Amino acid sequence: MFFFLSKVLHILVMPLTWIVFFWLLYAWKRKHKLRKLFLFLAIFFSVFFTNTVIFKEFARLWEVQGTNVGQVQNHDVAIILGGMFEYNHDLETLSIRRGGDRIWQALRLYHRGKVRKFLISGAHGFLSDRGLNEAKQLRSELLVWGIPKEAILIDSLSKNTYQNAVESRRLINALNLQESRFILVTSALHMKRSKACFIKQGIPVTPYSTDLFTGPKRAYHWDEYLIPSISTTDDWSTLTHEWIGYLTYKVVGYL
Repeated sequence: MFFFLSKVLHILVMPLTWIVFFWLLYAWKRKHKLRKLFLFLAIFFSVFFTNTVIFKEFARLWEVQGTNVGQVQNHDVAIILGGMFEYNHDLETLSIRRGGDRIWQALRLYHRGKVRKFLISGAHGFLSDRGLNEAKQLRSELLVWGIPKEAILIDSLSKNTYQNAVESRRLINALNLQESRFILVTSALHMKRSKACFIKQGIPVTPYSTDLFTGPKRAYHWDEYLIPSISTTDDWSTLTHEWIGYLTYKVVGYL
């Protein structure tokens, strides 16, 4: 039930939901005394949530900044959280998304000798079955890419961040890995909530952020200031999802 309610709440707080909502109100309430207010809010949200610079400034406040791979100390296990792929039924293959930077960066850590094993955590985050089980399917791909079987651990059950931590804890206990050093690999926007969940489960982790929107220096391009980007509304959805998720997890005691 919590998983379902979290998905519904995410839809309600999506910036695109508010943009469409106020434009519909403006179009519907033609003789309403608040019509000018609806128009103002529709324009404001449309401009605010499609401006890339505004989004990145808010993202900067939430992201856990990245670490140069050369500065990473050696760890035993890289815990890689799902949310990287969708499944293409026509081609019967994984289709990578922005979060796929997680596995890319984890492979860099592995090939540079920074980690010895992977723990891939996550089946999928959908309400319905879409043919995706990231952990199992990605393990198959890694084996084809030459990663030895003994270096790949998987949690193929979890569907959200809290379950990622709980199932990883269970696997660590089952395999007697309690004394291992863990590095947590996930998106920079997702890292704050993820790290808190793992700490709550008694798993000390070193954060290793991926697919960052921001960095130590501001280096915006002119078009990011001036040209609206509809894709930025999706980025805002990710950020608001993390805000709501962190608050909700805090309230129910997951953090």
